[in-house]
Amino acid sequence: MKEIYIIKNDFLNSRLDRWFRRNISQVPQSLIEKNLRKGKIKVNFKKVKSSYKLRKNDQVILYDIVFSTLKKTKFKEFYKATKKDLSYSSNIFIENNENFVVINKPAGIAVQSGTKSKRNILDILKSTSEFKGTYPYPVHRIDKETTGVLIVAKNRKYAQLFTSLFRIRKIHKTYLCIALGKLNKDKGTFIDELFHYEGDRKIKTKAITHFKVLDTNNNYSLLKLNPQTGRKHQLRKQLLIHGCPVLGDNKYKIINRKTNKKNLLMLHAYKINFSIADSKYSFSAEIPFSFKNILKEKYLKIS
Repeated sequence: MKEIYIIKNDFLNSRLDRWFRRNISQVPQSLIEKNLRKGKIKVNFKKVKSSYKLRKNDQVILYDIVFSTLKKTKFKEFYKATKKDLSYSSNIFIENNENFVVINKPAGIAVQSGTKSKRNILDILKSTSEFKGTYPYPVHRIDKETTGVLIVAKNRKYAQLFTSLFRIRKIHKTYLCIALGKLNKDKGTFIDELFHYEGDRKIKTKAITHFKVLDTNNNYSLLKLNPQTGRKHQLRKQLLIHGCPVLGDNKYKIINRKTNKKNLLMLHAYKINFSIADSKYSFSAEIPFSFKNILKEKYLKIS
């Protein structure tokens, strides 16, 4: 049996092996190489290497490929969205156009699958009507327990564009946070050195965040945070360094300090602003009820 696939704009300059894993099956590289050598995978009816860069209207031809060896091989499994996932997902879209979506991510769900969490936003989006005929591309992340604004591209062109905008810091994010304690200043800038490990190697990075205290009662503070850099867990780490950890943070916390009884992380990605060509975009995510309830409970107000 022969199957032919026509390459569209979305996969221009993509490697053949990556296209195969994205569109056909998450098979091991060795199996792709084997089928290429045997001529069971061709481009424009010619043998090519796995590194071949696809062009518009290229024809990828598959000849009687059998994936029985996968039964003995471990490969990435995608999360299958449930009816409940799809039911609530219809309410999370802030913006939906032909190139990207902006969603209000709920708490307790990761952006991408990982070793500790299979349920994730990207796999759920694949099954929604908003992504019918296209594919979700991640361009940035927010923590599993963090709520709020998340951009997901619908094609490679916009995925690369957003990645570039984030890299050159042309996308501006605003977070709201309920923190324990009170900062020494009502507004200012955190400039800190953060550390993480890559294997046995300790890596040091610079983190910059602008902050403003919107309200405080000495025991708790409502903060507006504008990260200038984008380090992993940046806001949570910096607030701990400055003695005011995020309420509900079970990882970056001060031992023996009061915490949120419900263990909800009080960090919300509230707004995002950017420009593409001559068009300016600004999106905000509704504050979740859990966040509003804690504000009321702690007698804090957004002025």
